[in-house]
Amino acid sequence: MHLRRLREAQELTLEELADRSGMSFRGLVYIEHGRRNPSLTTLLNLARGLHVSPSSLLSIFDNSQKVDSKQ
Repeated sequence: MHLRRLREAQELTLEELADRSGMSFRGLVYIEHGRRNPSLTTLLNLARGLHVSPSSLLSIFDNSQKVDSKQ
C-alpha cells in the first residue's frame, strides 16, 4: 500500500510507473498487492521511477519499528 500511495500522490498510473522504473506492469501490480517482495534492485528502480530516495520506500518500516520498540 505504501508504494501505491507514493505512486498515486504523484498522479502516476501503474503503466507510467512501470515504464519509468523499467518494470513490467504485472510485476508492479504484484508488488503493490503484496504478492511479490521486491528485490533491492527493484526497490532502487522504483525509487528512480518515483523520483524519490530509496529510503523513502523503506520508511514505512522505520515507523513500525518505532511502535514496536515502545511496547
